[in-house]
Amino acid sequence: MTTAIIIAGGSGSRMGQDIPKQFINVYDKPVLIYTLEGFQKHPQIDAIEVVCIDGWHDVLWAYAKQFGITKLKWVVSGGKSGQESIRNGVYNLEGKASDDDIIIIHDGIRPLVDETVLTDVILKAQKYGNAVTSLPYNEQIFVIDDEISTTKFIPRETLRRVSTPQAYRFDLLDSKYHEAFEKEIGIYGSHYTNTMMVELGVRLYFAAGSDKNIKLTTKDDLEMFKAYLKSDKDNWLK
Repeated sequence: MTTAIIIAGGSGSRMGQDIPKQFINVYDKPVLIYTLEGFQKHPQIDAIEVVCIDGWHDVLWAYAKQFGITKLKWVVSGGKSGQESIRNGVYNLEGKASDDDIIIIHDGIRPLVDETVLTDVILKAQKYGNAVTSLPYNEQIFVIDDEISTTKFIPRETLRRVSTPQAYRFDLLDSKYHEAFEKEIGIYGSHYTNTMMVELGVRLYFAAGSDKNIKLTTKDDLEMFKAYLKSDKDNWLK
């Protein structure tokens, strides 16, 4: 069984809107529903759980019914941080998921998840026990020396950009979240499941990624998302 945990517990303050960014309507459909549709349509996804900001649970269930998100099985409350929100989602699956189930974690504000990306992250997680979507890094990275200058760079060939979706066997995911919160390792600041896993000594395996898989954080991101929805892929592009 494969279950997706969609993280939609944030308030979206950087977007500067009156409602959480995951519930902003784009062409008469909430951003979060675009995200859920990608998982609803994928044949290997059996169930969906959403970690949702408090006060919006009933709204989410209503939208799920309106837009035919029949795989939505659970809605749980988010925490004070991203890692607490993911932890809440993972712990809610205890007694529901089997040890060898594949659990996908994905940001609710990444609405353009590609079917091939989902397929590959599931395949790699089944093979290795975990998988993180990734892409090569195409810009030059320099290390700050004294705020205004540098003498050192990191070869971009040694770097990968990692985002969601990420996938893990449930037994690994559940045990590591218990360990992380007991030891207070990999749970603060910008930490996410992938960085927590590495800090706890887990080797991560790369899966395919997509440049289209943007995270809607600012108004500019929202405009880019609208442009993607309006555009048709040119036939000559391979």
